[in-house]
Amino acid sequence: MMRILLFLATNAAVLVLISIVFQVLGIEGILAENGVDLNLQALMIFCLIFGMSGSFISLFLSKWMAKRGTGTKVIEQPGSQTEQWLVDTVRRQAEAAGIGMPDVGVFQSPEPNAFATGMRRNSALVAVSTGLLQHMSVDEVEAVLGHEVSHVANGDMVTMGLLQGVVNTFVIFLSRIVGHFVDRVILRNESGYGLGYFGAVIAAQLVLGILASIIVMWVSRQREFRADAGSAKLNGREPMIQALKRLESNVPSQLPQEMQAFGISGSKSAMMKLFLSHPPIPERVEALRRA
Repeated sequence: MMRILLFLATNAAVLVLISIVFQVLGIEGILAENGVDLNLQALMIFCLIFGMSGSFISLFLSKWMAKRGTGTKVIEQPGSQTEQWLVDTVRRQAEAAGIGMPDVGVFQSPEPNAFATGMRRNSALVAVSTGLLQHMSVDEVEAVLGHEVSHVANGDMVTMGLLQGVVNTFVIFLSRIVGHFVDRVILRNESGYGLGYFGAVIAAQLVLGILASIIVMWVSRQREFRADAGSAKLNGREPMIQALKRLESNVPSQLPQEMQAFGISGSKSAMMKLFLSHPPIPERVEALRRA
């Protein structure tokens, strides 16, 4: 509930800020002088509905999408000592973290990886790859599980979902402001929207979407540091450090894009650091050693 209240308060503050900025910069006056009939309040409501709906739908379907996207098989009834150990370990960590017991699953992949997802802290999914079980020691797997349980306990899935919804809203909103300005003020189109509007909206949405992704990825990297610290609290610092070093020596599996922010290792991409969902492993190790 507190996260929702903070979200609503943040949106209200941003709306007020935008209104003030428009007044200070004289944007509303410029639009009025050029005969522009843009209803900013109605546009914001429209963008909020569309921006948040996609995020909430994705969050609601996150467990189902994760299972389908990775081929995760949830352990309904442990069929081996390894599966029993996984369930018992996650149960112990969930109790220590103060959350409900997540579903526990395994997905086929030769590379070590893991992820957590779910709409609610008390109804989440924690899954590990077969490669992680094969290439890591018991202590290291336990540390990875602690990392994922910490993601759940910290409410990272909801936090990232809300953040994505907010940035989606403002990308849609601002891109249409740009398109409206280009069409009515620059091109002086007075009847309907022309090609200038749609071209400007697409271009602005592309640029703003890239800038918004930088914000989302920065928050994702901060949540990774926090989840690492959560694992260290549950299992000790050294097992998490060793698990990260083990991950660094292996090529991580490619989780579906929507799941990468909740994985353990992320992706060794050639893209700039600004667009990485996970901090470089050396930075994560150093953060744990400084803690």
